[in-house]
Amino acid sequence: MRVMGLDVGERGIGIALSDETGTIAQGKGVYRRRTLADDLAYVAERAREWGAERIVVGHPLNMDGTEGEQARAVREFAGALEDVAGIPVELWDERWTTAEAERVLLEADLSRRKRREVRDELAAVLILQTWLDAYGARG
Repeated sequence: MRVMGLDVGERGIGIALSDETGTIAQGKGVYRRRTLADDLAYVAERAREWGAERIVVGHPLNMDGTEGEQARAVREFAGALEDVAGIPVELWDERWTTAEAERVLLEADLSRRKRREVRDELAAVLILQTWLDAYGARG
């Protein structure tokens, strides 16, 4: 089962996709956000094109587990995406993924500009990989 992973930010959406066995996540780029309708249509179309049967969306909870403004916005995006895509969309706690992505990119000694370009994609990979490790193709 293929699963798509998303890191939804204000300006961009990092995208990842699992292999056919639902074991390994790989980056598929960053979509630069336009309008909500355009964003939903783009993601839903990629999910159909790639044969994704589920979408996992990083849920940016506060460190105490509560929802802030961005987490609420992501939850609303995920709900709308499920309606448009017609497949299950699941929220996944992403509290540590952006920090982990930044740490990995710093260790790779990438410039600030290059880190900014790939951080959202790497965060999507980390979100999806942690979900796959927990649930995998059983999801």
